[in-house]
Amino acid sequence: MKSTPRTRKLGENVREALADVLLTEVQDPRLELATITSVQVSADLHVADVYVTAHGDQERYDALLEGLRSADKRLRAGLARRVQMRFIPELRYHLDTSVDEGMRIYEALKDVPPGLADDQE
Repeated sequence: MKSTPRTRKLGENVREALADVLLTEVQDPRLELATITSVQVSADLHVADVYVTAHGDQERYDALLEGLRSADKRLRAGLARRVQMRFIPELRYHLDTSVDEGMRIYEALKDVPPGLADDQE
């Protein structure tokens, strides 16, 4: 999706609103400790790609996505109350694995021998 200043600002507003709805209105245990990392709104404002993360394994991620899909109507209703938009976009949920990748790289770098790190400088 092509990003413009308008869609970036709207995406941030949608992210904040959805995070508030998750925190205050959705009581699904599958969504506990879920974090909405970003939202990208399409240029025509009809679709919003919602990127989420949570700590756990693939089974946890599958449950997270299932929980988000089941709470979709409540999320969209809460979004409509919090963000002034002509129409509420379709929400598409995606996993943001960047946190897991960062942790994997961090763990790999902890195992670098001290001599090897000094040779690189």
